[in-house]
Amino acid sequence: MHTIISIVGKSDSGKTTLLESLIAELNRRGRRVAIVKHSHHADDLDTPAKDTWRFTRAGSVLSAINSLDHLAVYRRVDHYFDPREISSTVLWDFDLILTEGFKGSDYPKIEVHRAKQGRELVSDPARLLAVVTDERLDLDVPQFTHEDVAGIAGFIEKVMAKKAGENDIDVVVNGDRVPLDPSLEDLLARTLAAMIPHPQGDGELKSLHVSLRRQS
Repeated sequence: MHTIISIVGKSDSGKTTLLESLIAELNRRGRRVAIVKHSHHADDLDTPAKDTWRFTRAGSVLSAINSLDHLAVYRRVDHYFDPREISSTVLWDFDLILTEGFKGSDYPKIEVHRAKQGRELVSDPARLLAVVTDERLDLDVPQFTHEDVAGIAGFIEKVMAKKAGENDIDVVVNGDRVPLDPSLEDLLARTLAAMIPHPQGDGELKSLHVSLRRQS
């Protein structure tokens, strides 16, 4: 599975600032990072009167803008998409998914903490990987300062290394993710890898995306 880590914390604790720094540091290390931000607002993300907004209002389920260096996709949904659901559709070719928020999810978490906001954390201790803090806390997890971006990035890479070699297969049928038995997942991974042409570049198969759609 993709490594998904949620960056959580109270409002104004510095989550976004930390994510900006982590993206830059992990990118410098050659990691392809995707970000999923959780929002409680129902406001349109697209700007009213823009073309994608007009297309959506006309009834398009999905609108996309493709320019020289960007691809933006706007899709109407009727529920919160879990990061795993998103990874099954548009984030399958990334090394790491960091989320901002999703504090109530089961994903492992790094909490951003400020002493001025009190000592109580928002994370479930069972899901807490580490804390980024400006004071020492009585917790049995790694603790980093807000400025130690390199240390935090290195810690994240260690978490990723534990998952190295695992198959990351998502089967989505009619929009719903279907869990696979581990033995079937391994068989499917080996079968698909054996069927495709030899990869270009260094010859290593890093990702494979297969989509089947039947016309009704």
